[in-house]
Parts: sequence; structure tokens; C-alpha cells
Amino acid sequence: MVQGKVKRLFPGGNTARGFFSYYDYILSQEEADRIIVIKGGPGVGKSTLMKKVAAEMIKKGLDVELMHCSSDPASLDGVVIHKAGTAIIDGTKPHIVDPKNPGAVDEILNLGEFWDHEGVRSNRIKILKCNNEIARFFERAYRYIRAAYEIYKDSEEIYSHAMDHQKVNKIANNIMDNLFADDKPGDIRGKWRKMFASAITPQGLVNYLQTVLTTSKIYKIKGLQGTGTEKLLNKIAAAAVECGCDVECYYCALNPEKLEHVVIPQKDVSFTTANCYHNADIETFEEINLNEFIDLSMLDVNESDIEFNNDQFDHLLGRAIETIKKAKEKHDELEQYYVPNMKFDEIHKKTDEIIKKILKCVEPSFEI
Repeated sequence: MVQGKVKRLFPGGNTARGFFSYYDYILSQEEADRIIVIKGGPGVGKSTLMKKVAAEMIKKGLDVELMHCSSDPASLDGVVIHKAGTAIIDGTKPHIVDPKNPGAVDEILNLGEFWDHEGVRSNRIKILKCNNEIARFFERAYRYIRAAYEIYKDSEEIYSHAMDHQKVNKIANNIMDNLFADDKPGDIRGKWRKMFASAITPQGLVNYLQTVLTTSKIYKIKGLQGTGTEKLLNKIAAAAVECGCDVECYYCALNPEKLEHVVIPQKDVSFTTANCYHNADIETFEEINLNEFIDLSMLDVNESDIEFNNDQFDHLLGRAIETIKKAKEKHDELEQYYVPNMKFDEIHKKTDEIIKKILKCVEPSFEI
């Protein structure tokens, strides 16, 4: 049997706006047959459960989306099996998720039912202290990220002032004319889906672009901040939606409202922004370099400012990553207060039950 394909995403991120979530876009209530929201503490087996479910689905030839945790990319915050209309989501802090249509779509899986209550409570003081320290580390990390973003915005203004934005508009219009030549805006609009393909993590800047950009045509857009890459992408995405195409929109790990990558499955085409922080190593159909439209003479007077900004941005981002790493180390310590008190055999049985239910939704003859 051919194995299922895997797409890796981040549904949330450590951004200039703190922890920012696109969890509402994981799987809509209208598309879903079942959304399982997992509750429980750290180290109770949420990620392990999701990994086991995902592995079984892949083995059975079903495509899956793996939703990685921005605070620990090795851990999962969610799994989506679109063919089964099923999502399993970590509903604990900081991405608290509660059922929207309990019983009809959503159900809660409380892994707290499988721990030794007295064993966990015996570590109560240590758990409280750990959680407080983790919160402080994240608050500090977000201050560093916000400070880095303020410097980023200053560079953005410098480049934007030197940019010929009319030429970017012309490129966007040419792409839209070619891509949607046979399409007309209709009554049925496409849908936007918002996610992250990259994140600021304890391991540094991590992206899964190679699993996201799988269309036959890929446009690579090069452009410094302020050159209008996001405006170009927003125009293309909006035009696609108007013509009835669904779009997958992937946003900046630093600024969660800045569009960086667009995939239009119905057109079998993708657009990706390339810069020194993320550059997908994939074969592209066409490369568009917006930096060519910068008036370099206008940058000369700001040369020292740009150099200063670049150094300070990298320094502050590095400090943020180191601080998130400290939070991760504390989180690892926190898990040790739960792991010895878990009844993992019972969780494994529950996992097998979930796998059987999902497979029956797809094909009643499936067995595990």
C-alpha cells in the first residue's frame, strides 16, 4: 500500500504579538465529522497519542497534516485527516480550545483521567513554581521579539521609501491576468485558510516549506522588508478567492498578519517569499526579484542605519530564541512531575480505539 502524504504546519507561533493562534483554521466545523480536543497536563501523552494516530493513518495510505508546536517542534499540537473529516487538537494552554458544537462535532478527551491524582499533587509546589518560571521566560521572550519587530519596522520604512511600488502592482496584475484569464468572479467565493509554515522556536527559526510547496508551479518572490511582497501576495490571494478558488495562506513568524506564502491547489500553483530567514530549497517555475525596484541611491544615506538595524534585529531575535529555549528546559522539568504518575497502558488502549473509529469513517473494511 502506498503511504499517505504528510504536510507539516505550525497552527500557532511565538510572535511580536505574543503567542498567536490560527487554531480556528485547523478544521472548520462545517468540514469536520469529528474534532477531538485533548485536555491534560504536560507529559501526559497528548503528542504521543497524536503521533501514533498519524503514523497509523499514513501507513493506511491516508494523507495527514501534522500541526507542530512552536515551543517544541518535536511535539505535536494537532493532527488532521481530511479524508476522515477528523482533527485531534491539543486544547491546553496557551492554545486553549473548547468545543463549539459539543457532541455534534466536538468531543473532549481528558487524559487527566489517566493520572494518579495523589502522585501529581505531591509535586504541587514544584509544579506551581515551574509554571510561573515558564510564564516569565515567555513574557521576556515576547518582549525581545517585540523589540526586534520595532527595529524590523524601521528597516521596512527605509526600504519602502526607496521602492517603486507601481512596478510591483504591475507584476501582480500580470500574474493575475495570466492565472485567472479563464475565470470570472462569481457568486461562490473561495475560502481562506490561515496557518504558519515557519516559527520562532527553541531550536531557532524552523520552517516546513518543503511539505507545503508541492504544486507543479512555484513562484519564488525575493524582496526585503518594505518592498511589497505581502501586498503582491494579498492581491493574488484575494483574486483567487473572488474566482472561487480556496487558498492556503501562510503568515510571517514575526508578524502574524504579514502574508508570506500562498498555495492555490485548484490552480496547482504556489507563491513563496524568499529571504535570509527562510528560503525553500525547491525547484521554482519563476523567480521574481522585487529588490530590483529599489532606488539604491536612496539607501546610501541610510547605510549605517540599515547595518545597525540588521545587527540589532539578529541580536534581539537570538536573545528571544535563547529565552524560549530556557522555557522549554523548564517545561521538560515540568513533564517529569507528571510522567511517573500516568497510566500509559490505558492511554494506549484509548489511542487504539480512536484509530479504529477514524478508519471506520473512511473505510469500514480497514483493520489495525
